[in-house]
Amino acid sequence: MCFIEDSTIKQLFSTDIYSRYYFLLVLALGLAMMFAEHRYSEVANARSWATLLVTPVQWAADAPGRAWGWASDSLANRNALLEENRELKSQALILAERSQVMSSVIAENVRLRELLNAAQRDEIDYLTGELIGSNYDPYSQQVIINRGRQDGAYIGQPVIDASGIMGQLVSVSPYTSRLLLISDINHALPVQVNRNGLRFIAQGSGRSEELYLNHVPETADLKEGDLLVASGMGGRFPFGYPVAKISTISHRPGEPFLDIVAEPLAQLDRSRYVLLLLYQLQGPSPDKLVDLKLETHS
Repeated sequence: MCFIEDSTIKQLFSTDIYSRYYFLLVLALGLAMMFAEHRYSEVANARSWATLLVTPVQWAADAPGRAWGWASDSLANRNALLEENRELKSQALILAERSQVMSSVIAENVRLRELLNAAQRDEIDYLTGELIGSNYDPYSQQVIINRGRQDGAYIGQPVIDASGIMGQLVSVSPYTSRLLLISDINHALPVQVNRNGLRFIAQGSGRSEELYLNHVPETADLKEGDLLVASGMGGRFPFGYPVAKISTISHRPGEPFLDIVAEPLAQLDRSRYVLLLLYQLQGPSPDKLVDLKLETHS
């Protein structure tokens, strides 16, 4: 037992002596190479070639670290891209909402400008109004607008949109009014053909896309596409405002009159902004429907 321990100790001491020799030898070689490199250029060239030969080994040793760095950067870039993508989607949604609002504002501005241009024809003063409700009775063509007696609205006042005559007011409260559309079956409007001046009565059909011309003789000079304007007869609607265009002309055998269908120019089922013309009514009311409507709604 003591022999084993002594031999081990001797080996340790002997190894330590050899290590010292190796260290001194390496130190001497290092000093010699430094001196030689400083004095002789051939040694520097040899060192450069040796470095070139060792380069692949250095690259191989550094590869795991570089791979880890690339993976970390890729993951970080991916997270950054995902976050940026989320932000861009959010911004795109906000911009889309703003674009919708701007489109609505632009369209509204265009309609208001068209209304103003429509009112400039006869230099008639007007009130601007907006539709705020409609009548859900399928047999009645009426809407509610946001102008009333306090704003200067009155019964029988003509109302137009950007394209033509819409109707007249049949009921007025302090802040709202009821507009009877020209398409209502109880509404009749004196019109004349813009091409030749022939005068007729345009009667509502109960549908927003059709008007009827009553008692048109077979010999009347009418064509499809003729423009019908307010004739001014009766003093309710000002002369010259567009009303409708003739869409179909037909004749039933044995009937004394033509069947004339006209399409209203006003967007009766789509217009939202209107003008209430401050037109001085002349003479008695041409229709009894106003009093009838007032009795109905009172």
